[in-house]
Amino acid sequence: MLRIEKLEKQYRTGDRALRGVSFEVDAGQIVGLIGPSGAGKSTLIRCINRLVEPTVGRIHLKDTEITSLARAGLRRARRRIGMIFQEYALVERLTVMENVLSGRLGYVPFWRSFTRRYPQADIDKAFALLDRVGLAEHADKRADALSGGQRQRVGIARALEQDPELLLVDEPTASLDPKTSRQIMRLIREVCAERTLPAIINIHDVLLAQQFVERIIGLRAGEVVFDGPPARLDDKVLTRIYGEDDWTAMRHQAEEDAREEAEVAAFDAAREERMAGMV
Repeated sequence: MLRIEKLEKQYRTGDRALRGVSFEVDAGQIVGLIGPSGAGKSTLIRCINRLVEPTVGRIHLKDTEITSLARAGLRRARRRIGMIFQEYALVERLTVMENVLSGRLGYVPFWRSFTRRYPQADIDKAFALLDRVGLAEHADKRADALSGGQRQRVGIARALEQDPELLLVDEPTASLDPKTSRQIMRLIREVCAERTLPAIINIHDVLLAQQFVERIIGLRAGEVVFDGPPARLDDKVLTRIYGEDDWTAMRHQAEEDAREEAEVAAFDAAREERMAGMV
C-alpha cells in the first residue's frame, strides 16, 4: 500500500531530520511512530503527503510515486491521503457538519466550496460519519463549542469524508486526558479495521501505542532504530530509542489509569441498569 525508500530530509540550516528511512505499510496495518522530540516523526508524516518536501528518497502510494508528482498530480494524490492533526485544525466559527464536509474540498468545484453547497451524497456521508464517531447530535454546533475529544472526533470524520487510501495521524492524543486518549485511539483502530485502511500514527505515549497499534517504528535522530510488534518493545529497546528513563513507573501509571477507567465504566453501567429497572 505504501512504500518509503531511503527518505532523507535536510533543512537549510544543515540539520538532518531524516536519514535514509525505509519501510513498507500493508493494507489495513496501523503503524505507530515513536521517538524523542526531534527524532523526525512529524517530519516523516509530513513528507509522505509532501507538506514537507523530502530532500532525497521515494514515496510510493500503491502505483503512484508521490515524490515525483507536479502540482496538479500532487493535489489529486493528497485527496487519497487523510490527515488528522494534533491541534485538530478545525475552522472554529464553522459548524461541525461544515468542518466534516471540508474533507470534500479536493473533489468539488470552487463555487461549491466557496458557497458551502455540497452534493447531497457528500452530506449524507458526513451525517453517517458523524453518527459513527458519536457526534450526530452535534452536527449544527460550532466547532469552538466542543471539547478536545469531540474536536478530535470531528477531525477523524473529516479525514474519512475524503475516502482516503491512507491515514496520517499526528499526535492525536497530545492534548487529551488519559481516558479520552484511549477512546480516540480505539476509534481510530476500529474505523481503520472497518475500511481496511492503513494508518501511520505519530504518538508520544509509548504505552498507548503498545495498546492500540500492531506495529511500532522507533526513530532516533532521524533514523529507524526499531521496527516490530509492540511485544518486542522491552526496556532495552526503549532505552535505545529514548535513552535512560523509568519505564516501570510509566507502566504502573498506565495500568492505574486503565483500572480507574474500568471502574468508572462499571459504575456507569450499573447506574444505567438501576435506572432502567425503575422505568
